[in-house]
Amino acid sequence: MFLFKIVRRIFSFVLLLAIIFPLYVAGSIWWCAHHVGPRPSDAIVVLGAAEDNGNPTPLLAQRINQAKLAFESGLAPVIITVGGGQSGDRFTEASASYRTLRAEGFSKKQLVELPVGKDTLTSTVAYVAYMKAHGWHSVVITTDPYHCYRAMAEANDLGVKSSCNPVMQGPGSLGATGIRYITRETGAYLAYKTVGQFGIHLSDQVKK
Repeated sequence: MFLFKIVRRIFSFVLLLAIIFPLYVAGSIWWCAHHVGPRPSDAIVVLGAAEDNGNPTPLLAQRINQAKLAFESGLAPVIITVGGGQSGDRFTEASASYRTLRAEGFSKKQLVELPVGKDTLTSTVAYVAYMKAHGWHSVVITTDPYHCYRAMAEANDLGVKSSCNPVMQGPGSLGATGIRYITRETGAYLAYKTVGQFGIHLSDQVKK
């Protein structure tokens, strides 16, 4: 009987944690989206989103525009575009962003194109590796507000100081998103912390 009570209490505690921790993460994602802001850094990164035959979709177009505003504000001297493509695509997410910025007057010296990354984590690994190779230590991440929390966590965990430059308009903005985006990001963040982050550290150990 005594053992049963102990087991029941342990189970209840674990169940409570399983409820409280996701709620804490969801709250952190919401708070970050409403209070985050960019800081002067070594580089600005535009996280990839879908492109259409080399043309940015509305979601990606807003990220590009927000990165442009950050650059013009003097937050960093270079913009990194990142993101791979789907099988059969002629262009990548990174190239769509890069081509758009070039068309708007940015020089090659002001831009870096990294056409890799199938998701936020692999894109982050790619641009952080590039930054470290060039002695850069801080980044302004341009993405959707509710995406900032996870994107910053991944960059910070990889050793780069990050701030976020959230889009203000378009389909990824606060006015156009809500609980579904927060729910998705909560699951993605928990998956990263339980599986994705472990995979990065395991990879590092193999390299060493």
